[in-house]
Amino acid sequence: MYQKFQATQLFTGTELLEDQLVLITSKDGTVEGIVGIEDAGDDVQSFEGILTPGFVNAHCHLELSHMKDMIPAHTGLQEFVKQIVSLRKVEEHVIEEAIEKAEAEMLSNGIVAVGDISNTLDTLAQKSKYNLAYYTFVELYDLDPTRAHDKIIAGIENQKAFQDKCIRASLVPHAPYSVTNNLWKLLATHFGSHTISMHNQETPDENDFFKTKTGSFLGMYERTKVSLDFFEATGLSSLQSVLPIFKNAATSILVHNSFTNADDIAAVKKQMPNTFWCLCPNANQYIEQTMPPIELLRTNGANIIVGTDSYASNWSLNILDELKTIQKHNPQIPLDEMLGWATINGARALQMDKTLGSFETGKKPGVVIIENVAGDNNLAKAVSRRVI
Repeated sequence: MYQKFQATQLFTGTELLEDQLVLITSKDGTVEGIVGIEDAGDDVQSFEGILTPGFVNAHCHLELSHMKDMIPAHTGLQEFVKQIVSLRKVEEHVIEEAIEKAEAEMLSNGIVAVGDISNTLDTLAQKSKYNLAYYTFVELYDLDPTRAHDKIIAGIENQKAFQDKCIRASLVPHAPYSVTNNLWKLLATHFGSHTISMHNQETPDENDFFKTKTGSFLGMYERTKVSLDFFEATGLSSLQSVLPIFKNAATSILVHNSFTNADDIAAVKKQMPNTFWCLCPNANQYIEQTMPPIELLRTNGANIIVGTDSYASNWSLNILDELKTIQKHNPQIPLDEMLGWATINGARALQMDKTLGSFETGKKPGVVIIENVAGDNNLAKAVSRRVI
């Protein structure tokens, strides 16, 4: 039994086509092929809009879903982090219900796979239902170099808990400024063939800290009563400071990148060619009222992907909403390029492109319809929903 879908436009994962084409899948959603409408036969389901493979949310914090609307917008990164820490301790059932609701939202608006940051096992039960494909990034951080070994042991236990449920999981650093050299060295021995994610350059203070050991990040260490005697300024940006170790990752995802410059991109391109740059524009707007340097990334040939971040820092968990914000600030970017970021590029970053990301025969990428698209492919009023 076949299913047949036709729309105004069809995005294959690499091309946006306007010919009268029909996508044919088996009953379970496996792609059988794309044919002309004259060869499709009967029972074709027709839509007004764009048919696209399912979206890949390359960066999320599902375990923070209970924090929706709790942290005011535009607090700045350091205040935001303080609020996250204070709001983590709530009743278990509240966290579980919020996680389930957030996943249901992602499913309905067309997300099929998620790169999800986990500091706890709070998402394990929901992920074990296999409603979405997850790549779990077991995130480690600590400002105290004497605790590195304990952190790794705890991280390995969490990683194993996810892997025992057949959920992909890797040990990853939180950010350059929150991982000591001791912890970095231990982490690097666990990179292997995994995808490794890291928050990167969300605020200019992050770069100042590494370049000159100045700025507001000094206060963060003071609040935790950790001596900074072990830390020496590198004279380099935060990203370039950790590249000697981070470059050992087989595949990497750099998230946010709000204050990344051309030298950073060039250094990564030279030392880590299999790197993906994740844009979470609505989270950047929510926290710092900034936008990542998208045009700089494009002109330097960066591999771009898209994420939502968490409900602590966003109004929705919807990849189409992220594309709307990108298009609003960068109307010159072709829609097919952005859709590629949200589909095949994301699948490659999460090492899921054998089954997801494009309408290639044998894949099972999900089918999404984007409706209410303006004639010039303007997404301002568009909505997305999953067809299968």
